[in-house]
Amino acid sequence: MLTTRRNFLKSSLAGTALSAFGVGLALAQDDNWLDLKTDSGDAVTNFKLPSEISAEGLRGILWTGSETADVFLLEFFDYNCPYCKRAVGDLDVILKTDTNFKLGLINNSVLGIASAQAAKVQQAVLKLFGPKRAYDFHVRLFAHRGVNDGAAAMQVVKDMGLDEARIWGTADAPDIQMVLGQQMRLASELGFVATPSFMLDGIGILGYPGPNSVAKMIWSVRSCDKPAC
Repeated sequence: MLTTRRNFLKSSLAGTALSAFGVGLALAQDDNWLDLKTDSGDAVTNFKLPSEISAEGLRGILWTGSETADVFLLEFFDYNCPYCKRAVGDLDVILKTDTNFKLGLINNSVLGIASAQAAKVQQAVLKLFGPKRAYDFHVRLFAHRGVNDGAAAMQVVKDMGLDEARIWGTADAPDIQMVLGQQMRLASELGFVATPSFMLDGIGILGYPGPNSVAKMIWSVRSCDKPAC
């Protein structure tokens, strides 16, 4: 039955994914705002974000972590991004070991219709079953080998024992498409031309710098109110 659903999520969201990718190119600054390094010592592209652009009020953010957090990290990701896949396990460790940290996951499905399909299922799980189940779905889907598309996402739903019919119908609803379009537009406005990209204390970070680097940034925010002291 799942193979017959392979194309059930095809919609104009794919066009949104392709068009939004180039809108914010000019916003990403060439000069690095802070001296941030990857785990291997390379420079991390980062820039100060426009104060008038924020994620406040953005629908569909998948929040996980502490309810009393003092540091909030927003990740803009794509379900077929290999660096996003690498980041999932590392960030999960931080979530489990840092009791004052919170992670917000925002879809930026720039890698094609398969990613858009998977994102729609994620949003349906979030809407119907809440953030805990949606985060479980998120981790499970990234553990899947191969392309993460609608069929792969629905297989994860089946493995989790969730109501496939409800999720199927909800995922293809216009409001889900609207939410994902808003998420992608925000990524574009912020100049996030790579996946993953991160938003931390008013700084935009392009690419995944590695777990040690992320942990250091979190520590720095607590110490001096910016990702690098």
